[in-house]
Amino acid sequence: MAANPSAGRDAPSLGGLNPGLPELRKNPYPIYHMLRTASPILQPEAGMWVLTRYDDGDAVLLDKRFATVDLSRLGRAGNLPPTEVLKSAREVMGLTMLFMDPPGHGRIRGLVGKAFSPRMVDSLRPRIEQIAAELLSHFNSSREIDLIGEFAYPLPVIVIAEMLGVPAQDRELFRRWASNLAPLIDFVQDMAVVQRAMDSMAEVRDYLSKIVEERRRNPTDDLISALTQAEVQGDRLTTQEMLANIVLLLVAGHETTANLIGNGMRALLENRGELERLQKDPGLIGGTVEEALRYDSPIQATGRRANEDADIAGTKIHKGDHAVVLIGACNRDPARFPDPDRFDITRANNEHLAFGGGIHYCLGSNLARLEARTAIGALVRTYPKIELAGGPLEIRDMFNVRGLKALPVLV
Repeated sequence: MAANPSAGRDAPSLGGLNPGLPELRKNPYPIYHMLRTASPILQPEAGMWVLTRYDDGDAVLLDKRFATVDLSRLGRAGNLPPTEVLKSAREVMGLTMLFMDPPGHGRIRGLVGKAFSPRMVDSLRPRIEQIAAELLSHFNSSREIDLIGEFAYPLPVIVIAEMLGVPAQDRELFRRWASNLAPLIDFVQDMAVVQRAMDSMAEVRDYLSKIVEERRRNPTDDLISALTQAEVQGDRLTTQEMLANIVLLLVAGHETTANLIGNGMRALLENRGELERLQKDPGLIGGTVEEALRYDSPIQATGRRANEDADIAGTKIHKGDHAVVLIGACNRDPARFPDPDRFDITRANNEHLAFGGGIHYCLGSNLARLEARTAIGALVRTYPKIELAGGPLEIRDMFNVRGLKALPVLV
């Protein structure tokens, strides 16, 4: 499928898709279906492949011949000039486990991952339930409520801020920083967006570096203290590695979870039958969150680079080539998910790719699931008559990070 020529000669494209097209951001799924039918493994340019089928995407994510993306490509989709700001963005992102390969990846993940074990995450359950209840207690049935601004965003930012040990009065700073940094994992199209992200990066690193040094001197019971003390076979994180990965946890643990809650509630409110099923049987909340992850994935794409020649479904991908897995398309593949455009909270065998796969499977998946189950479950239980307030819903101005600007409801 060709990019819209009206978008301009230099319009960014991904597999013939222009991430800047309003119709793609509003509802990409019909376009994904067209692309999958016409060319399921598409080569939009030399050295790049775009995958839209579940089996192909899953194969690449699990294949050890594929490594993380080459960060030198950051900004290429938007034809951004090679500036010092862009270079700095690449350097910082390269220190995170998201863009590291073994053995560095295993070292970083081993040190950070202790805080996200199933046991550690489950210990947060009572506090997450308390936060959800406190936020819901401020809702007023006599006015229109924005579920994004008043619930879906505050909950995960409070959780991650408390995990890190950040003072309560500074949580709004984290929210602003996370919002500004999120485009770095999108298909960046605007140099001003990169500049704003790097300004926020400098602010948050300066803020966190002071806390890191304080926790080294006087450790407390929080994640930053744990990271300053953590060792794997005598190895510790450097200050720069720690700061970069704390920023990653901030963005990934806040932005994507907020969008999961928002996208999930939108799907329920637009599919009243499923909402009523959940209200009648609260035990379906686990399946509801899994279906929300599949149906409208908070992250729409991820990339890998071939370290050696590989054959994917009869297509030869050469060493050095990049493969973009369109997660949103794979999760709507009818060959894997019958009737994929139907939101079904009792869907069986719902092994979606929303959290990726392989060694880079989302470290915070357990926490994201717990937060979403708690938030959505508490919301539909506390306000059984909740409904959309009406009017068009605006999607955030990003392609890869998919979520709503606002979700106005009446309770």
